[in-house]
Amino acid sequence: MTRVLVVDDQTVVRDGLVLLLGLLPGLEVVGSARDGEEALRLVAEHRPDVVLMDLRMPRVDGVEATRRIKTEYPAVQIVVLTTYSDDESVFAALQAGARGYLTKDAGADEIARAIDAVRGGDAQLDPSVQRRLVDALATGGQPSRRRRGDLPDGLTQREAEVLTLIAAGRSNAEIARELFISEATVKTHINNLFAKAGLRDRAQAVTYAYRKGLADLG
Repeated sequence: MTRVLVVDDQTVVRDGLVLLLGLLPGLEVVGSARDGEEALRLVAEHRPDVVLMDLRMPRVDGVEATRRIKTEYPAVQIVVLTTYSDDESVFAALQAGARGYLTKDAGADEIARAIDAVRGGDAQLDPSVQRRLVDALATGGQPSRRRRGDLPDGLTQREAEVLTLIAAGRSNAEIARELFISEATVKTHINNLFAKAGLRDRAQAVTYAYRKGLADLG
């Protein structure tokens, strides 16, 4: 049973999520909070496995609450569920430690999959969010790309290519097919680049690729 805490400043949304999640198998809602400050108190009290976190809230917002929860309770995973998918919100949440990012038009199945993914140590990004990361780079939303020979954190060319494909939303199997290597080799490259760049999961890898100008090596 996965223990979930719901955080949203809108009572109707918060109560609706509590009701929805309570109907899904394998999930137990241990509490709900109206803002980040209350969320911090309830995390300390209930120690949930996953927090479903809104971003724009009074007192302590979702980004700051995520950062503080991950600092004090690193085992607790965060899935952001928000109406905002702008670049600034996405990057701030992922850098704070969120492993999932969904918009509020996500269905019950998508929310359940995201909760299950982050509980298992994986990441789950809404496809539209991931597309925004790539589109923003293409439209000059970040500093210019790095040259192929100017790679950060000691990444090899192949590791950079794998990272680019992760940022484009490719699975390990798709990366293997595109680069004509085995899935085992893909996993090795991912492990190496995660270690070099200090990354925990694919969500952070997408953010890192975008910020380092590696989401499209061009």
